[in-house]
Amino acid sequence: MLTTLQNWDRWLFTKINQDWTNPFLDNIYPMWRDSITWLPLYIFLLVFVLVNFGKKAWQWIAGLLITVALTDQVSSNFLKHLVNRPRPCHDILLADHIRLLLGGCSDNPSFTSSHATNHFGMAFFIFFTLKPYFKKWGYLLFFWAASISYGQIYIGVHYPVDVICGALLGSAIGYFTASYFNKKFRLPLFITKA
Repeated sequence: MLTTLQNWDRWLFTKINQDWTNPFLDNIYPMWRDSITWLPLYIFLLVFVLVNFGKKAWQWIAGLLITVALTDQVSSNFLKHLVNRPRPCHDILLADHIRLLLGGCSDNPSFTSSHATNHFGMAFFIFFTLKPYFKKWGYLLFFWAASISYGQIYIGVHYPVDVICGALLGSAIGYFTASYFNKKFRLPLFITKA
């Protein structure tokens, strides 16, 4: 079964990285996955909570930072070293055919994708803590996290299973931290002035 899963993983990686490509995405995805690209979103969220929630904003900011710290530590410092799965560029069956859009390949282990874990963790935390304010617009957070995660495969640095498991892990952590935050520090139902 493990061999079947690995073969499926390689097949899907090859499709995304080599076949389902176009020049527009080739130019977009290396930037899309970069945290600097999303600085305006982070600034918007910071300003939004500071302007609307006063002292409670600092609790929300702390909750988001804790979520990111947990997702990053569990993925980067625990699971990656525990599983120690090589990246696709170090796979002898794929290495000669990969399109590495970042120009190089990390020696860090591949499982789980920290980009997927971190972004799904943030998406779940933000969605479940700010849902009354963003309403249906909040669902865009999941598209945001999914598109960044997909980009990890597209640019050639992660297998699909790394990304899927990272997304599930981040979602679980984000849901847990959001649930804890909502239980202990819930933001006001209506936006208030500081």
